[in-house]
Amino acid sequence: MTLDDLLATALAVSEAARPVPLGYFRKPLEVIAKADASPVTIADRETERVMREVLAARVPEHGIFGEEHGRERLEHRFVWVLDPIDGTRSFITGMPLFNSLVALLDDGIPVIGVVDTPAIGERYHAVSGRGAWFDGRPIRTSGCTSLADAAVYRAGHAPTDPDSARRYHRFAAAGRVDRYGYDAYVYALLAAGHIDLVVETDLEPYDYLALVPLVEAAGGVITDWAGAPLRLHSTGEVLAAATAELHAEALAVLRAD
Repeated sequence: MTLDDLLATALAVSEAARPVPLGYFRKPLEVIAKADASPVTIADRETERVMREVLAARVPEHGIFGEEHGRERLEHRFVWVLDPIDGTRSFITGMPLFNSLVALLDDGIPVIGVVDTPAIGERYHAVSGRGAWFDGRPIRTSGCTSLADAAVYRAGHAPTDPDSARRYHRFAAAGRVDRYGYDAYVYALLAAGHIDLVVETDLEPYDYLALVPLVEAAGGVITDWAGAPLRLHSTGEVLAAATAELHAEALAVLRAD
């Protein structure tokens, strides 16, 4: 199977997922607390079911790591990582910036990423080494190299560990613009050149793996807080920047005593 075939599969998964949450959005909905106290709805579970159906039809031998319906065949060379509704809190409160995320790992390395924001009809996707696109048009990061000049987002997962919280909050008012929120959508904005730096922690693999090809293929840098590549078993700390220079400066802020 070629990389083009795999990309077509990723986009087909995203396309199939798009209408499902819209059928539940801003309507009465039961919200269930998972074991970690995070919310889940029938929309999350139904969206992932539809995503898995596409994979079962196209690549039944591949592995899957999904937020709602578990893991299978993770020993396979190709593993799909699915987040049916990234930003469930946004979804259940009527905020339209929730996303469905699709990542493909090749021997553990993220090579394809799709971020689809169904309520506003936007889709971003990327292939490692080939580029990144917004609704079919090429996108690039801003080129910002200085934290003082950066538009900084602290994204939607606030730290639960005191030391992480201390380092995370160093970025409050650190750049020329300081904002908070909204889940994976801000990484798409970074890839498209609208913002420059994103700092986040307490993420799961399905939260961040689709973002790796998107940021990198658009010219940015995305790692954990130690500067290591993001993989299936990373810590859940994420630092994404428009350029290597800005990333290095932000890493120094995180590492300072």
